[in-house]
Amino acid sequence: MSLRPKCILQALAIVLSCFAFLGARPSRSADTRFNDLGHKLMCKCGCNQILLECNHVGCSYSTQMRDELMAALTRGGSEEGSGTPDSDDLVLQSFVQKYGPTVLAAPTTSGFNVVAWIVPFVVLIGGLGLITTVVRKWKFRIQTVGAQSTTPEELAMFRQRAREETEV
Repeated sequence: MSLRPKCILQALAIVLSCFAFLGARPSRSADTRFNDLGHKLMCKCGCNQILLECNHVGCSYSTQMRDELMAALTRGGSEEGSGTPDSDDLVLQSFVQKYGPTVLAAPTTSGFNVVAWIVPFVVLIGGLGLITTVVRKWKFRIQTVGAQSTTPEELAMFRQRAREETEV
């Protein structure tokens, strides 16, 4: 008899977990979306700061852009007035159309903007390769010059003198 309540509890736990994990994705609140999108946009006043972090007193751009962002998050998504809020991508795209692509805090990962993501890594790897090549050439030059100018007897004498002076 003790097995039956245990099975019922396990079945109930499985059913509840299915509802919890397979349910519809909870919609984010307007404040959360405002914060997320506000940190993906740049203020256009020339301060080069994130929109929500622009700290200029009386900055007309940040106030206007924040109001536009809040309006875009609260209005309906289509002309028919379906009541669904605009998607995050649609809101960002409307800012790009109005203020240009520099309004985005990070470049998009499509089209020519992929270059902005790839070039820094290519330059870093190329620079490391160049430094490695130069150091190897210098090392080879030093080794060949040093090997030609000293004889093995002189080298042994220098080593002995270094041992005496460093007491090693």
